[in-house]
Amino acid sequence: MKYVLVTGGVVSGLGKGVTASSIGILLQACGLRVTSIKIDPYLNTDAGTMSPFEHGEVFVLDDGGEVDLDLGNYERFLDSTLTRDNNITTGKIYQSVIDKERKGDYLGKTVQVVPHITDAIQEWIERVANVPVDGKEGPPDVCVIELGGTIGDIESMPFIEALGQFSYRVGSGNFCLVHVSLVPVLSVVGEQKTKPTQHSVRGLRSLGLTPNILACRSTKALEDNVKAKLSHFCHVPEENIVTLYDVPNIWHVPLLLRDQKAHDAILKELNLLRNATEPDLTEWTERTRVYDTLQDPVRIAMVGKYTGLSDSYLSVLKALLHASVACHKKLVIEWVAASDLEEAAAMEAPNVHEAAWELLKGSDGILVPGGFGDRGVQGKILAIKYAREHKVPFLGICLGMQLAVVEFARSVLGLHDANSTEFNPETSSPCVIFMPEGSKTHMGGTMRLGSRRTYFQVADSISAKLYGNDKFVDERHRHRYEVNPDMITEIEKAGLSFVGKDETGRRMEIVELPSHPYFVGVQFHPEFKSRPGKPSAVFLGLVAAASVGTPKAKVYQNGSWRGVANGNHF
Repeated sequence: MKYVLVTGGVVSGLGKGVTASSIGILLQACGLRVTSIKIDPYLNTDAGTMSPFEHGEVFVLDDGGEVDLDLGNYERFLDSTLTRDNNITTGKIYQSVIDKERKGDYLGKTVQVVPHITDAIQEWIERVANVPVDGKEGPPDVCVIELGGTIGDIESMPFIEALGQFSYRVGSGNFCLVHVSLVPVLSVVGEQKTKPTQHSVRGLRSLGLTPNILACRSTKALEDNVKAKLSHFCHVPEENIVTLYDVPNIWHVPLLLRDQKAHDAILKELNLLRNATEPDLTEWTERTRVYDTLQDPVRIAMVGKYTGLSDSYLSVLKALLHASVACHKKLVIEWVAASDLEEAAAMEAPNVHEAAWELLKGSDGILVPGGFGDRGVQGKILAIKYAREHKVPFLGICLGMQLAVVEFARSVLGLHDANSTEFNPETSSPCVIFMPEGSKTHMGGTMRLGSRRTYFQVADSISAKLYGNDKFVDERHRHRYEVNPDMITEIEKAGLSFVGKDETGRRMEIVELPSHPYFVGVQFHPEFKSRPGKPSAVFLGLVAAASVGTPKAKVYQNGSWRGVANGNHF
């Protein structure tokens, strides 16, 4: 097994996750099988209970693991299926060591950070690295490990020590360290400054790790004299110093690495030059070219709660991007804070209220993503009502789907008290209820999580056609509440159709409004399985419906949604 460790220095947010993903796809393009591990030094067991404002979105895996959003990047770039064990946290490591200590596995010894914690980290890495993630038999060839945070952080010290020991144990030729650092350009003098990277590498070396490759983030390509200076002071060959300069989109990063022969440097350090081929990124290059040349816009209103931080909806944004590129449309996201649509906002901030409604009404499609808590719920319901009444293409995900049912019950069935028991436990018309197996006392890992199967109930529904007329689909879930099965008959009689259900027929998974060009709600999170070359079906349906303008009703009536799903409609 070969290992590539990606660390970061100077400041956080340099793009270690994208760099690690890009290295993975580059090695994959060389014919190697690649897996990924993300190390997060925080004490949380997983990312499940973190606020999106604090840490961005929580990414959900097939096995129900709630993990860091970087694992979403790995899956999207490498088209792999990771597990919860591919995300290591301080909480998981300490919990496993303490569990062993309680069972007496350490035979009365004093349990310490070194060697017990560091050994546990190394054993975890070695075990997970040998698990295939590409659907094939046998272990992968290379494991790309990303160490979260910045070199020098107190909480990452046990991992640094463990990785130093690990690199010595696996030996040279099996371990390659890529250090991502910042080379800022001072606007006053316009000169690329190497001192921050020098100090970062010095700190890394003092902790027992020596970088083999430097990946330097800068606004422009490194000048030759700057490379020479970094090579001299950081003890890294000039050919092993690559620039990750600012690019129009992150799909360029693997191409940047390829063009600078980063794969040769990595393969040389890992003694894999004879095992690998020249990287074939033909399809990736073409998709990136298409992305760069898109001009015809499609405007999607994102009506959510966390619109101040785009990372809160990272996978949703990526899924929309994948769909828009497949439809040859330039994606324009109109961020609409749900609370700004409400009547209270009209009283408190009329200009903000008016601007929010202008954005919504000027959009080609409306998306209401998942979320928790009651802030902005009424605004989301108003957006859904507007989409339903004005025939605007609409996609509701998780809470968005539940609120679509609530809005329909209020407006069409006349159940003015209709609500979710999450927001009003005493409602006389509980359209959405707490799941029987859920826990109201423990928050972490107690939701309905991971991949679950949805069976299509209506063969000629839009969703079924978008999914290629399959009888069922497996998608990832993350929710505590669900549509009340006791109200289904009443709701369906009024015109809303539950076209997808679970194996019991009691859990509603997909809802559609047959009289609408595109009005779809899904209980699952389809964004988590969207890929650049394989966009999510329901996202593709939304963008396609929003793209064709006036004729979109005609597209639906002609039943050509399958053609759209296969990317042939445009």
